Amino acid sequence: MYSTSSTRASASAATQRNILSVGKLNQMVGSLLKTQIGQVWISAEISNFVAASSGHWYFTLKDRNAQVKAAMFKGANGRVKQRPKEGDSVLVRANVGLYEPRGDYQIIVEHLEFDGAGALKQQYELLKNRLQQEGLFATQTKQAIPSNIQTVGIVTSATGAALHDILTVLKRRNPMINVIVYPSQVQGGGAAEQIVNAIFIANRRREVDVLIVGRGGGSLEDLWCFNEEIVARAIFSSQLPIVSAVGHEVDVTIADFVADVRAATPSQAAEFVSNDLSEVVASIATLQQRLHAAMTAKMSQLNYQHQLVAGRLQQNHPQHRLQQQTQRVDQLTLQLQHAMHNRLQRSLQRHQSLTHRLQRVSPVHQVASAQQRTQTLQQRLAQAMTGQVQKQQQRFARVTGILNSVSPLATLSRGYSISFVDDKVVMGPQDVQSGDTLKTKLANGEITSKVV
Repeated sequence: MYSTSSTRASASAATQRNILSVGKLNQMVGSLLKTQIGQVWISAEISNFVAASSGHWYFTLKDRNAQVKAAMFKGANGRVKQRPKEGDSVLVRANVGLYEPRGDYQIIVEHLEFDGAGALKQQYELLKNRLQQEGLFATQTKQAIPSNIQTVGIVTSATGAALHDILTVLKRRNPMINVIVYPSQVQGGGAAEQIVNAIFIANRRREVDVLIVGRGGGSLEDLWCFNEEIVARAIFSSQLPIVSAVGHEVDVTIADFVADVRAATPSQAAEFVSNDLSEVVASIATLQQRLHAAMTAKMSQLNYQHQLVAGRLQQNHPQHRLQQQTQRVDQLTLQLQHAMHNRLQRSLQRHQSLTHRLQRVSPVHQVASAQQRTQTLQQRLAQAMTGQVQKQQQRFARVTGILNSVSPLATLSRGYSISFVDDKVVMGPQDVQSGDTLKTKLANGEITSKVV
């Protein structure tokens, strides 16, 4: 009894203490690290680097005061251009986590770059995140690029390759487009201020339809003026639509995110703001076709409306009214003729009735009676003659049947035929020669053929 009570008390105490397994504890700690800390940027030195056969990298990140274990899996480290080595200074972007089987705190690296560009990259990411939160990258703030651009403004170096590329493309695609260059330094100290000033001048003059801001490719340091906050805010505040064309396709700057349109290269920016003359000609032809179709449809509609109005006018025309009155007169005339005809018919019927009464008391009636008796005798005579004729016809039919049974026509009706050459019956092949015209008599018609 004492042992049972002690067991129940222990179970109750365990329930109150919320006892966890080690695995559950590590799982909770790992989840807490992911949700509470999340993604971080770390500047450190590589130590104990190991490239496993699976393709994953395992290493330690350390500084003067501390170190932490790190892992970079195959999918992420495939984007790193060179393999790190012992002692390399790096900048990494990673998520904080826990390796649950051993309970080791570690970080999972998603991005790694070697120090030098690391500080600038970190500064780039911080500014990018801040401007994005302020709404400078929002799609709804972007201005539409005009469809019919007459003048293009270019903010770039007056001696750079980017200007030459843009002018070459514009001249090839549409030499009618005017170009205004706002020269600016695009690299080194003071470049950001010059770019901002060029954008301000272009907006103040309002002499272009669109503005291209950019330069050719280069390192992160070379392109850094386009990552300056003052340039980003000048582009965002511009009343002119801006196309950003900085570097090569792989180069992405803060200016690209803020601009209304981002072009991968200066040449692509020139293509974007210019219509090819062949496309313009094709567009004009399409508009002409649409105009012709619209005019044809409008003319058809007006013609239909004209026909409706003409029809209503025709109904109210005096000639139409006169025709209706004439038709009414014709109807009344027909009614009068019909009434006169009926009156005449009644008069004729009365006359016939009187005539019939007169005939009954007239000697003509007796004569008619005698004529009727004569007709009766004539009918009897005709019937006797008809009976005699029928007997003769029946006899003739019997004789005809006998003759028909021996007639060659009866033979023909059973599928036989008779052939003639020059109206002579052909009895055998000896009676015909090649080239003779042969007439074959059938039960129903004749066939003309030639002997081959």
